[in-house]
Amino acid sequence: MSLWSWVLLAGAVAWAVKFCGYLVPVRWMESARMTRVAGALTIGLLASLTAMNAVSAGQGVVLDARLGALAAAALALLLRLPFLGVVLAGALAAAVLRLLA
Repeated sequence: MSLWSWVLLAGAVAWAVKFCGYLVPVRWMESARMTRVAGALTIGLLASLTAMNAVSAGQGVVLDARLGALAAAALALLLRLPFLGVVLAGALAAAVLRLLA
């Protein structure tokens, strides 16, 4: 198959999965259990994406300034800083660590 065939197939599968969401009964989606599951999945996916971006480069694992920036941002979250403070703490930590390395 050519690249465009794979792209079209992936698009069709994505559309079909999205369409299947409309077939789910409304009462299932409005239950408290589904709300908890959706919230847990969202947090888990975001955490795994953040971890992958923090320690990976291509096919390997890299420990560099990104990991320190993530730790600084986590500390800022624990201190309950506002979102902008968390972003600035992470950016400042990354800049200092890259300067020292």
